[in-house]
Amino acid sequence: MRRSLLLAGLFLATLSSLAQTEPHGGSKAWTVADIWRGGGPTGTPPREFLWNPDGASVTYLSGDFEHGQPHDVITVNAASGAASVLVPETRLAAIYGVKNDERDRDHRDRYGLSSYHWSPDGQHLIFDNTGTLWLYDLRKAAAVQVTNTGVGSGDDPKFSPDGHSISFIRGHNLHVITLAGLHDNALTNTSEATLLNGDVDWVYEEELDVRSNYFWSPDSKHIAYLQMDEATVPTYPITDWLPDQSTVDQQRYPQPGDPNPGARIGVVAASGGDTLWIHVPLGQHNDYVPRFGWLDDHHVWIEVLRRDQRRTELFFADTETGAVRSMLKETANKFFDEAYDVRFLKDGQFLWSSWRDGQTQLYLYRYNANDPLATDATQVRQLTHGDWEVLSVAGIDEKQGIVYYTSNETDVREEMLWEVHFDGTGKKLVNTFHGVHHITLSPDATHYVDSASSLTHPPTVSVCTIAGPCIPFWQSHPLDGYTLVAPIMFTGKAVDGTTLYGELLLPPDMHQAATVPLIVNAYGGPHAQIVRDEFTEEGSVGEQGVLFDQLFVQHGFAVLHVDNRGSGNRDRMFQEAAYRNFGPVQLQDQLTMLDQVLQTYPQVDAKRLGWWGWSWGGTFTLYAMTHSDRFAAGVSVAPVTNWRLYDSIYTERYLGLPNENQKTYEDDSVVNSAARLHGNLLMVQGTGDDNAHMQNAIQMIQHFVTANVSYRLLLYPGKTHSLAGEAARTHLFGAILQQFETTLRPSAAGN
Repeated sequence: MRRSLLLAGLFLATLSSLAQTEPHGGSKAWTVADIWRGGGPTGTPPREFLWNPDGASVTYLSGDFEHGQPHDVITVNAASGAASVLVPETRLAAIYGVKNDERDRDHRDRYGLSSYHWSPDGQHLIFDNTGTLWLYDLRKAAAVQVTNTGVGSGDDPKFSPDGHSISFIRGHNLHVITLAGLHDNALTNTSEATLLNGDVDWVYEEELDVRSNYFWSPDSKHIAYLQMDEATVPTYPITDWLPDQSTVDQQRYPQPGDPNPGARIGVVAASGGDTLWIHVPLGQHNDYVPRFGWLDDHHVWIEVLRRDQRRTELFFADTETGAVRSMLKETANKFFDEAYDVRFLKDGQFLWSSWRDGQTQLYLYRYNANDPLATDATQVRQLTHGDWEVLSVAGIDEKQGIVYYTSNETDVREEMLWEVHFDGTGKKLVNTFHGVHHITLSPDATHYVDSASSLTHPPTVSVCTIAGPCIPFWQSHPLDGYTLVAPIMFTGKAVDGTTLYGELLLPPDMHQAATVPLIVNAYGGPHAQIVRDEFTEEGSVGEQGVLFDQLFVQHGFAVLHVDNRGSGNRDRMFQEAAYRNFGPVQLQDQLTMLDQVLQTYPQVDAKRLGWWGWSWGGTFTLYAMTHSDRFAAGVSVAPVTNWRLYDSIYTERYLGLPNENQKTYEDDSVVNSAARLHGNLLMVQGTGDDNAHMQNAIQMIQHFVTANVSYRLLLYPGKTHSLAGEAARTHLFGAILQQFETTLRPSAAGN
């Protein structure tokens, strides 16, 4: 792989050498407009990789995703790496002629929902645009509109395994269309708007990473689906003030302690008929079903997470008799993280992810494949071991008995592809260079797509053979003429001795004492990790933007990123620091690392410190500026200001129920410390944010007014949590830069 990338003219630096890398010489000045123009300086990377069912090629969409207008469907030959147009832009023009709205675009981008799907025979594609489904015949190079689901990106179309039918969601009901005659058959017909049949509600999608709530049986005769009852879930009004007649969307949104959606699993024939309800023990409006699926033609598996998120249980059920058996139980000391995925094999085995030994590792289990409900599942062995985290299961080669997974074993700041055999032997590193790899494995596990980058080099996308070379088929545009300053990677110790990782960027020609203002850009919350050897171009929720950091450096600022205790991709103890603690331990770690920087680099001015962050990072900004007097300025983007206002699943996982942990909610909600604000604050909020609602900003403002505290507010009409789009991002990041230029007064500035 290294040889292939070198031939492509790209050198990926290892983390150990990043601090010594000399900046690329250049005369071009970074500007906000250049960074956030369509595609950015490095170009728009490919997305939505889908393998042809035969595994001989992989496809992706190219185009202007901000406006929902793909240019072409590109196909890449797995063996040769040769790329060609499979479906041209001219054919897609009619399909994507309807522009999807702000929330639909944000929904797709944030959750990685695919807008096209392969048929099992590899001869057709389904295209999905704002709920209109098109069936594209590759042999005829023609598309036929199948249906309009009328609900945007929640329609979730799928081919049946035999390829004879297409299923989808319309109006919260499950439908099947037979391709012979295009007959539309409604499998569920509930009229209550609060009953979701196979549809996914907001909180499951956001906090349990659920992407679909219905699945075909392997023989294409039945569909298992989750029915969610939102009748008792409170609503939050999201107002659109842009039209002359304002509209209000009543979003179902359970806050801590509120009733959650009721949930139950049903099985219905693909031809229609009554639903068989599977009776697993679920507390009403309390427990969750994060994952479920089919074992075989007549049995389903169901994972249940209890509301306290300290207990999980795996059930098997017979879809003919309705019989249910508990197969596996696990209990956490404090909480389970979001690794709920179970991978079932065809020989009566499955992979289970757990951090029971202190790190997230993979365990192999066995059950009676001939009679799945006969006995409990038993552990065969722990497949992976070590003081590092399994980050994902990329895929499984059942013929060879190999599991492919990504981990940070080489370095906590990396993500590399590994393999291990079912018997626990043969573990080896598949990648040959260091950085962060995003992997899409082929169905036969012989090839994979690898999107790889490092902090100082933008992504390259290659098609790779598991046992052979990688062939790049897309490369970022070269940054010729720009200066790219390499970050200094360093470590420090928390007060309890825990190793912390930091990343510092310094203006290269400013060495005089106390001449460089410094900006802390932290996320700090659970699951996110921002100190990674990865090139993230723009920067948004939970990630730093490499190019925006470069712009800060050009303007004479130093930039500091630190992953404090409680953040992601570390061991269980590290992440459990966030339990009942949303502020104190995180701020302590950030200040510890900041002091280390101030002691090591005298050019940094301790009297000119700033802080900015987004989402949890926006909350963290407010927490830092109300619990420390060291920061002269800050920018808080889309924060949660009162933890009673955020959603139930996320908040209760860490803070528990409000009536049981009232003091934690009060102490860690920044509305209650508003009177202690130090420094010049800019708050940023999208009025259409369906995640951290505008109510958070309004309550914070009320507390500022009551305490006679000055602040500034920047609103983005109709924008959601991501504040996406070229115009919004250009305006926002220009405002962030201006905030620090006018308040920290750097000694040097660029254009």
